[in-house]
Amino acid sequence: MPKDHPAVEAGGDADEAQAALGVARAHAGRGSELDELLVGLERDLWVLMAEVATAPSNREKLVPGATLVTPDMVARLESLIDDVTARFEAPAEFVVPGQSPVAAALDVARTVVRRAERRTLAVVAEGSHVVPYLNRLSDLLWTLARWQENGSLPTRSIQEQP
Repeated sequence: MPKDHPAVEAGGDADEAQAALGVARAHAGRGSELDELLVGLERDLWVLMAEVATAPSNREKLVPGATLVTPDMVARLESLIDDVTARFEAPAEFVVPGQSPVAAALDVARTVVRRAERRTLAVVAEGSHVVPYLNRLSDLLWTLARWQENGSLPTRSIQEQP
């Protein structure tokens, strides 16, 4: 497959999103709740990249949760968005990124994820959950950035989600 093939471009954007999450992790503090959450999201992106890189003729070989994005992965992001949103008061105005290094890194990651979402539209198979996953991931990153800007202390661990 040529380097400018749409599937390679989409996979490259997902790879860049994973690296951007790594930058946010570097600012989050090792072992923090945010660090642990971002590691999980980075691992999810490995699953997503495997699906994007797989030719449609080999789709049946994909393993849910290991090389195929699942509805449960998307639902988990929804749950995380709800949990984190409950921890701070949402901004009433447009947000100007850059209030803290970690929030700024999360906003950069969000924009990279949005690009990956747009690029994957052209290459994912019908019924794939890649695009919904990326859509929810970008919303989660926006929420995490606002939470970090707010400086709120967690009311409960994200890991305690049902």
